[in-house]
Amino acid sequence: MHLTNTSETLIATNTYLSGSQFTNVDLHEAQFTDVNLAESLFADVNLSDTKFSDINLTNVEFENCNLAGMKINGVLVTELFRVYEKKA
Repeated sequence: MHLTNTSETLIATNTYLSGSQFTNVDLHEAQFTDVNLAESLFADVNLSDTKFSDINLTNVEFENCNLAGMKINGVLVTELFRVYEKKA
């Protein structure tokens, strides 16, 4: 299925979309619940003001990221790095 130059709300339930590609797509205010994104690639993505809960981040890598204001379990990540680098 190809959606091009479309402005619609898509509701996908109990759907297998493995291998799908999203390029230049506006998904602001989208909701992802019980979704498997294992082995996915996110590049040039804006996740500002987004909340993640009950997430499995095993073996996830973050590269070239702006972490300003990012918190993990209520702790600023920049503060974690500051403390880590102070001890190193």
